[in-house]
Amino acid sequence: MRQGITDAVKHLLIINVIMFIGTISIGNGQLFYEWFALYFPKNQLFQPWQLLTHMFMHGDIMHILFNMFALWMFGSAVEQVFGTKKFVTFYLLSGFGAAFIMLAFYYFQYSPLEAELFNSGFDSEEIKKILSTNSISREITVDQRSILQEMFDIFNSTMVGASGAIMGVLVAFGMLFPESKLMLIFLPIPIKAKYFIPGIIALDLFSAFTGQSIFSPSNTAYMAHVGGALTGFLLMYFWKKNERDKYRWN
Repeated sequence: MRQGITDAVKHLLIINVIMFIGTISIGNGQLFYEWFALYFPKNQLFQPWQLLTHMFMHGDIMHILFNMFALWMFGSAVEQVFGTKKFVTFYLLSGFGAAFIMLAFYYFQYSPLEAELFNSGFDSEEIKKILSTNSISREITVDQRSILQEMFDIFNSTMVGASGAIMGVLVAFGMLFPESKLMLIFLPIPIKAKYFIPGIIALDLFSAFTGQSIFSPSNTAYMAHVGGALTGFLLMYFWKKNERDKYRWN
């Protein structure tokens, strides 16, 4: 396999670095976050383009360094197999899949809470005003306050980072090079990719449903990781199936 950085990976690295410099240079980061981070769709700051732009945003220097290292390490190998156009398509679709599954998970948590408030006499405009301003103008019960706090955290959540797209790339790497040996920084034991990558996904699922962080910061969007990995797996599965069908009929 040819060593070194490939074209698409190089340009993705450049775009991510430019966006990070813009984030820390303009308006203390707040302006870039309001424009380009992915907000919950019920939040007034949500814009459709954020489904794309959040993939090129990062929270701090360690966040971008870790993601860009992973993109270089795994992305270059995958791009050499796919070619540039197919790799970029795969990368972006994995990122979109990560975003949609993360938002679906948020709605799964948010909708029953909203229904409870509707049943207790709140209307949608009142709920939106409370969640937007963090201010309540009526007497509420302890249970209602707890529900509003959970909804507030989701309503005002933001998602940034290339992790979802990179998880898709990681899955592609594992399927293309299953015998390659990988290691975690915190667990320097070589493990074959075909075992390592499912293990990472299982840890993300565990953290998503329990709230317990294993190796990542507690504010990590674990379901976005799972969504990117799932999208990457489905793309690989159907692309391989189409290749088999094509050769079967030719």
